[in-house]
Order: sequence, then C-alpha cells, then structure tokens
Amino acid sequence: MPLPPSSAERTEVHGRTITIRGFRRADGLWDIEGHLEDIRNHDFRFPGGERRGGAPIHSMRLRLTVDDTARIVDVAAATDAAPFDKVCGAIAPDYAQLIGLRVGPGFNQAAVRLFAGVRGCTHMSELLRTMGTGVLQTLVGADLAVSETQKPFQLDGCHALKTDGPQVALFYPRWYRAGVDDAPEASSIAD
Repeated sequence: MPLPPSSAERTEVHGRTITIRGFRRADGLWDIEGHLEDIRNHDFRFPGGERRGGAPIHSMRLRLTVDDTARIVDVAAATDAAPFDKVCGAIAPDYAQLIGLRVGPGFNQAAVRLFAGVRGCTHMSELLRTMGTGVLQTLVGADLAVSETQKPFQLDGCHALKTDGPQVALFYPRWYRAGVDDAPEASSIAD
C-alpha cells in the first residue's frame, strides 16, 4: 500500500538508495553485498568539492562473506564516491576488523564499538548496520540444519514472530511458549 499523496507541492532534493543482495557461493559460504548511494538532483557544492546533479555524492560498497552460522569470514569494502574521495575511502580496509564476528544478537553494538566516530565512515557504518539483517534474511531461506536445542534467530526478533504468538505456535511449535513474552525491548534481530 503506497503512502498517501503529500498535502503540499514539493520538489525532490535528495535520494538515498541502499541495496542488499545475498549470494550462495560454490564453496558453501555466503556473500552479502551492500551498496549505499546518495544523489542530489541538482548541482551541489560542499567543502570537498562539487557534484553535478544526478552524480553520486556517496557511493559505498561492502561485502560480508559468512558461513552457515552467520560468522564473518571475509570482508571487502570500497568507496566509489565521497565528499573527500581519497580520504573517505582510506578507511575501507579497517572494516576487515569484522572478521570473526557473528551476525546476530549484539552485532550492531559490536560494529558501533569498532567504528564509532573517527574509527569509521558514517555512511559505510550505516550500510553495515543494514547489512546485518541482509545476512540474516539470506540465511533464513537457506536449507540449513535446524537445531533442536537453539532457538531460531528470527524468533522474538519482531512482533509477528514473538514466541507466545500464533505464528510461532503454528510454524515453530517446538519454541512456542504460551503467555510468555521474553522479547527484548527496542531490539532487532541483528542487534
């Protein structure tokens, strides 16, 4: 269902697109690739230079290679466009610090600890936070072994999959808990 029309005439000034794609690799691992791009429709001047309308101000790419448990085994990062092109892109190799982390509970907090402030790129780190759910969405549809002892990561990750709800009772009866709401507040499956 689309949003209702705006109540006033307007002109588009800025657009941000974030694209996440998940791939199954021939070696059994998974590549999740993200791209963040900011574009202004008009010519734009900023301290680092200027961009013609329609040219990206920011264009960052990140690839996380993960195993079946969502543990990061490799990282590639690239900056194609940024206000301070050479300086902004210089931080890309630092994102290899993600190797060894597991995407799941606590992932976003760990990423913030690693790349907060001057230790990272604001836009690359924003893309990274979005990619956590991209990793999980890629793996949730995979034909992976289901553990009888470990609750599936997506349960209690949103209101539709709360462990005391009807969807869990129907589709995950092993994990259904009537009348129990143990979901953490203000959390997401990638946090």
